[in-house]
Amino acid sequence: MHRRQGSDLGRLWRAYAVSTYGTWVAFGAFHLIAVQVLRVSAFAVSLLDAAGLALAACVAVPLGPWTEYRTKRPVMIATDLLRFTALASVPLAYLTGVLSYGHLLVVSVVCGTAGIAFTAASGAYLKHLVDADRLLTANGRFEGTNWLATAAGPPLGGMLVALFGPVVTVTADALSHLLSALGLLRIRGADTAAPRTAPGRLRAADLASGWRVILHDRVLRRLFLNSMAVNGLIMATGPLLAVLLLGRYHFPAWQYGLAFGVPALGGFVGARLSAPLAARYGRHRVLLVSGWLRALFPVGLALTRPGVPGLVTVLTVEALLIVCAGVFNPLNTTERLQRAPTGRVAQVVSAWSISSKLAQAAFILAGGALGTLTGPLTAITVSGVLLLGTPLLLPRRMSGPESPSGEAGAAGELRRV
Repeated sequence: MHRRQGSDLGRLWRAYAVSTYGTWVAFGAFHLIAVQVLRVSAFAVSLLDAAGLALAACVAVPLGPWTEYRTKRPVMIATDLLRFTALASVPLAYLTGVLSYGHLLVVSVVCGTAGIAFTAASGAYLKHLVDADRLLTANGRFEGTNWLATAAGPPLGGMLVALFGPVVTVTADALSHLLSALGLLRIRGADTAAPRTAPGRLRAADLASGWRVILHDRVLRRLFLNSMAVNGLIMATGPLLAVLLLGRYHFPAWQYGLAFGVPALGGFVGARLSAPLAARYGRHRVLLVSGWLRALFPVGLALTRPGVPGLVTVLTVEALLIVCAGVFNPLNTTERLQRAPTGRVAQVVSAWSISSKLAQAAFILAGGALGTLTGPLTAITVSGVLLLGTPLLLPRRMSGPESPSGEAGAAGELRRV
């Protein structure tokens, strides 16, 4: 049994790794195409990010309960194939001369929506596949893979664009999702789906089920609010740092890539340390300490200056932040999966992803507006100062999962197919 579970987990991880590397190789590809091929304004590029996140989140609202009541591997395979089809349409449209800004926006929304459904299904499937005492280690493995892809993908993508043109990385991303779908087809273990309490169409109560679980559980609620605030504020600094380093301080493109690629290796280190630290010092203590530290370091970006000193500042701050995030994220993910009632995991993960995308879109727009009024460095400093208060949202004490009334019975049944 353990051997089969380990084999299936390996296949799931390899599928995740392939698609994650493809996504990071294509990091910034839509920005590049929008600017260099379509010649759109800076505001339109920002709108592509924010609108893509927000629209995908809104479209994905019914996907949580829809995914919950279906076997998870077919959902993952279907969403991978959907992303392959959408992304493959971009190089095809480019080669035929019909590529437009609206096309990029539609593809961004489709991929974002499919990504939310894939994340919800894969979270529920991982909880079903892995024993509870191995879940943190498994999440650390996935987290480490994500950070390695973050470090290696963008430099490789930049080299491919320089050699073959602006749409080659989008093609690579599309193929990575196709390979991921083929890898998921090789999994042979049992699947999981929650039983429907009532046949027919989804009810309004089903749509809000994930948020009800999150808000009812004190620990989940505080982790949720902390994640929305921290991720939103960190995401808001991304475009601001690009304007500051590339526009105001005239960093070469290779230095800009170095500033964000190399520190991502710290995320791999943090992810590998997460489980051993939790085993030695306790999961809650490590969660709190890493959560506090990841909020303290970003304010150091206020010291960013032109030239080598500024590059060293960004490298140092980003590395410290990402190491702490690498420790924190697997613990946070594991806590979320373990506290979500069986039969409600996909809805909880979906609600979390939807809220995260909406929060990020709002913070990005607010950060852009503040940066326009006050300058990018001031806006980055404000974001860092606000981050200092986010650890107050972390749970001070941990307790057992709390089941919302009316859902405990449904959570107790799990259909294996």
